[in-house]
Amino acid sequence: MEWLKNFLQIKKIIALLITIVFCYLAVNGAISSTEFLTIFSMIIAFYFGQSSARQAAKESKEQE
Repeated sequence: MEWLKNFLQIKKIIALLITIVFCYLAVNGAISSTEFLTIFSMIIAFYFGQSSARQAAKESKEQE
């Protein structure tokens, strides 16, 4: 149940939907592979950057 709760967070849903849309556009030739790679990299970097920052803040609070 906890896994489902974590999976359904809005940021994760947005990242997943954007990834699906850009994959669709890339497969259909609407965007180039370079554009896809640039946008996808930014999405993944932002998502993991936010997750890492949140985890670091959580750990620092636990150590206090």
